[in-house]
Amino acid sequence: MARANHLGAGLFFVGSVAAMAWATASSAPVARSWMNTSLSPDQRATLVLKAMTQDEKFRLIRADFGQPSQGRAMPPGALTSAGYVPALARLGLPALQETDAGLGVAKADKSGGATSLPSGLATAASFDPQIAYAGGAMIGGEARKKGFNVMLVGGVDLERDPRNGRNFEYAGEDPLLAGTIAGNAVRGVQDQKVIATVKHYALNALETGRNTLSAQIDEPAARESDLLAFEIAIGIGHPGSVMCAYNRFNAVYACENDWLLNTVLKRDWDYPGYVMSDWGAVHSAGKSALAGLDQESAGEVFDPTVYFDQPLRAAIASGAVPQSRVDDMVRRILRSMFAVGVIDQPAKAAPIDFAADGEVALRAEEAGAVLLRNEHGLLPLSGSLKSIALIGGHADKGVLSGGGSSVVYPPAGNAVPGLPPDGWPGPRVYQPSAPLEAISRRLPGKVQFNDGHDVAAAGQLAAHADVAVVFVEQWDAESFDRPNMMLPDNQDALVAAVAKANPHTIVVLENNGPVNMPWLDQTSAVLEAWYPGARGGEAITRLLFGEVAPSGRLPLTWPKDESQLPRPQIPGAGLASIGVPPQGQPADTVDYRIEGADVGYRWFQRQNIEPLFPFGYGLTYTNFGYSKLQAKWENGKLTVAFDVTNRGARDGIDVPQVYLTLPGEKQSRRLAGWSRITLKKVATHHVEIIADPRILAEFDATEKNWRRPGGSYHIQLGHSATSFEGDTSVDLPAATFSARRSHASP
Repeated sequence: MARANHLGAGLFFVGSVAAMAWATASSAPVARSWMNTSLSPDQRATLVLKAMTQDEKFRLIRADFGQPSQGRAMPPGALTSAGYVPALARLGLPALQETDAGLGVAKADKSGGATSLPSGLATAASFDPQIAYAGGAMIGGEARKKGFNVMLVGGVDLERDPRNGRNFEYAGEDPLLAGTIAGNAVRGVQDQKVIATVKHYALNALETGRNTLSAQIDEPAARESDLLAFEIAIGIGHPGSVMCAYNRFNAVYACENDWLLNTVLKRDWDYPGYVMSDWGAVHSAGKSALAGLDQESAGEVFDPTVYFDQPLRAAIASGAVPQSRVDDMVRRILRSMFAVGVIDQPAKAAPIDFAADGEVALRAEEAGAVLLRNEHGLLPLSGSLKSIALIGGHADKGVLSGGGSSVVYPPAGNAVPGLPPDGWPGPRVYQPSAPLEAISRRLPGKVQFNDGHDVAAAGQLAAHADVAVVFVEQWDAESFDRPNMMLPDNQDALVAAVAKANPHTIVVLENNGPVNMPWLDQTSAVLEAWYPGARGGEAITRLLFGEVAPSGRLPLTWPKDESQLPRPQIPGAGLASIGVPPQGQPADTVDYRIEGADVGYRWFQRQNIEPLFPFGYGLTYTNFGYSKLQAKWENGKLTVAFDVTNRGARDGIDVPQVYLTLPGEKQSRRLAGWSRITLKKVATHHVEIIADPRILAEFDATEKNWRRPGGSYHIQLGHSATSFEGDTSVDLPAATFSARRSHASP
């Protein structure tokens, strides 16, 4: 979901007429046969639909903005939320209370705060579906205990550009990894009887000009990349809702794109839930309804008019939209409410165990932080150190969060208030988990802090310490992109000065994603902490001191600089209120046909470019080796087997990755599967990975189906997308499969 920077003049506010019509709907008692839990969600939805008046139907297909805005009072019964649909008491249907977002219950500062997960990229970097599920269950549980039953969680848009301000909400560049992680997070949320919302469908990969930007891409490339990620996530998580995006997809707005919503989502994937709009993403009544949009979100505030009220009623009256389409909208919403359990087990306010939920956030950060560099084994730090210089990044106060609609306010409040921007997409929020406090507990009286504003003073402090730890940060947010990959606020000079003063310099990054590192070779260690979440300071400290071993692997490719990207410039990128003036005007289109399905590591392979760090890369405090690689094709499954040995003197966690290359020229390797395993020192473990069958196929644009080429498939066992320890090949038979994967799946 999103917020507007300003609402502007001339917005249409719904008057009392529609509300009065709904309020005077028949109050005659009805036999609630749909409360029979032995019936299927589809049967129950059909029974409710038959009992509904037209006004009740129209009340369900539009959600109000659930908080006050520009003189408009908060709707009675709303919970200061993203969206709100009043209860239909006559039918026994609870209100829909919708909350942002993917990292926790957002905008909950007035209700006691909430627990923030680390960045979605941190969860993806864990390569651990169980971590994703646990995080989803935790935030879904907090949402439910605050009275919410819809959560706008499930960000699946692939990272096509490291400068996208919203990457921290998503799960990286690979469709199999992103879909698996997001799908399991959705599953965790919905197991708490809260509807999850996979978003932003589709190709919402840039924030600059997002309300009009047209993502240009060929169908096969879309099917094999971004749409595949959505398909996998939906197949794993079975979300009750899918949110259509702001942008245009091949010139047609996503929320009125018949091909996206009807052909692909509802027909080919047989999706039974409902499509809600993003906030301000609706541009028509009849066209959107016929294209497959089922619910308009906060149209009375963010759209020019409430399209799914009087305009849609008029379209039905004229015959432009059949009544059956409105009935289908309602049935889909009702079905999700029954399927997820929000009707049978309504959300109720309950106490939240923030200590227990913080442990979930702690484990996610520990599993997802990526050790990028560790020269001469500087890490883990010894408890016998006599002095540490801790520098920069507000490390004395807390850890940084990303901005926009997903920001989570901690129960103890913002640790560093008052930083720009004053308005949207701020404020900047720091989780009050201070690295200084956590490190000082390990080394009482031996830690000194410098805020890093005076570069010379920071260097002097570092020069007299055994070890220097520099925290650098990059605040990004929804609604803008960075024009470049540079760290802001002279932080490159800070790192360089500290590293020159102390050869034992460790850099901890709190950021949205890849940044330029002109100082990399001068440092001894670099830890990518992402936005570390509610217990970030403690997690970082435990990693630095070896109380847990780093185990994260990059869910994206880390370029050396912008010149390696498919599009070195983003016209119009920037945000003046944080000192990054926009560079020109936003473009009308973005051409994803340049890389097509070869996103991230596949682009780098295709172009024969060496990145700074490859997809899947990550160090730890031991090392692993692979042997006895075998691949076999049996009973329609490709199984890759091998042994993993911990060759070091410490216990550790490894993430062996299997890549395959389809037959034919100009093919790029694809991640086909992985395993996250814990091994004692010198131990060996046998692993078998079944390659995801969707990775073995290509989409045929002419025949409109999926084709598995016959021939030799090259299998590589890797520590990353560029580092391999074993390869083999296996012959697979050719096959063709329907695009309607509910009927035939490769």
